[in-house]
Amino acid sequence: MPLSHISHFAFLVPGNYQDDDPGRGLEETLQLFEAGEALAYHSAWVRQRHLERGVSSASTFLAAASQRTQRIGLGTAVIQLGYENPFRLAEDLATVDVLSRGRLNVGVSVGAPPFAHLISDYADQVPDADYSHARAERLAAALRSEPLSRDTEAGNAAGAQVPRLRPVAKGLTDRLWYGGGSQNSARWAGKAGFNLLTGNIVSGENTDDFLTAQAALVTRFRQEWAHERPPRIALGRVILPTDSASPATRRRYAEFVAERDKRTHAPHGARRTLFLPDIVGTTDEILETLSRDPVLPHVSEFRLELPYEFQPEDYRQIVTDFASIVPQLSGGRPALKVAAGQYNRP
Repeated sequence: MPLSHISHFAFLVPGNYQDDDPGRGLEETLQLFEAGEALAYHSAWVRQRHLERGVSSASTFLAAASQRTQRIGLGTAVIQLGYENPFRLAEDLATVDVLSRGRLNVGVSVGAPPFAHLISDYADQVPDADYSHARAERLAAALRSEPLSRDTEAGNAAGAQVPRLRPVAKGLTDRLWYGGGSQNSARWAGKAGFNLLTGNIVSGENTDDFLTAQAALVTRFRQEWAHERPPRIALGRVILPTDSASPATRRRYAEFVAERDKRTHAPHGARRTLFLPDIVGTTDEILETLSRDPVLPHVSEFRLELPYEFQPEDYRQIVTDFASIVPQLSGGRPALKVAAGQYNRP
């Protein structure tokens, strides 16, 4: 099956570091973003993780990345909004988008924060907190930077000003993404005008088959879309190419995938969570596997997802090997080196 419709290639990295030297790990992740730009990826994304050895403030990290790169898009997947004040987060994200000259993609999710009970002194209090999709809607509203009052002005030494979110990041609301794994989240994202992120975890609704569930999710999102601009869907897959890996690394990758494959044989929990097997092998084997993916023909953006807790040299090898097959995935065309501010065109 030809895959020439894929026009946007990205990678997603966890941003690991060691507790005794976090600066080194963060620097290595920044260097990976620089490498991704040199390899002509369209965008590089970082996960936001809390209470773990990973990037806990995506906006801060991406502000640094904006000054280390020139063209590559910068994204976060995903910011759990239950931990955030939507207005303050919007100020941070708008600042990063301005610093990057319009290169930011913002992936979010909602729901009760999984660690809320551990940080109850700092977070919204249940049952008063609203962890619904309204939280994402408030983020989008703040980013539109509409005046907060028609009657008052915010004054300081620089003089009176209309109270509104500043800086204004024009176009950033079109680059909001929702991490959707269920029919309900796909429905909401389509209606609200958020782009859709979907990867290797979905809810099994009326099926035990992952790909059937994910295809239905994408279909639902498109059905609900009712906005002037075209919808964007980014599909993620965990892929471990082995072409330039050492024999020891190949064995380690194979063992990693085999262990994780155990979770893919049945739904998990009340939400019937389904996992997709990771892909490991040579680039030819990867191409063969992707050519049989029934969801891939329905998207034009593809995200290489990097596993947690791998070494920096592993990540560099993976993104480099995968970049070598991008021309075959995109109909023989090399990945485009796009100008600043234009990366987000599908």
